[in-house]
Amino acid sequence: MKLIIAIVQDEDASRLISSLMNDGFGVTKLATTGGFLKSGNTTLLVGVDDSKFDACMAIIEKVCKSRKQIATSPVTMGGTAGMYAPYPIEVTVGGATVFVMTVDQFVKY
Repeated sequence: MKLIIAIVQDEDASRLISSLMNDGFGVTKLATTGGFLKSGNTTLLVGVDDSKFDACMAIIEKVCKSRKQIATSPVTMGGTAGMYAPYPIEVTVGGATVFVMTVDQFVKY
């Protein structure tokens, strides 16, 4: 048995949860915050049998595609201390960061 820990952007979370549950996977959702853009993301915990592992990973890969987004980053104005102006930058968002752990024992009461 495996424990999949998938960190996905909030925008992808509901579609991914629906897709996983429609295919019979149980999902636990944790609300988390990303460090780079300080934007919301969602951490999903999915316990799967080894025989269903590849199917679960395929769903995550299919739903969570990375894409480009414009974000504003504060940049110091030259010469004036403490003055900031928003500067648009293109960043890649979405996709999924996935950790897979082997589970020695699983108990459900």
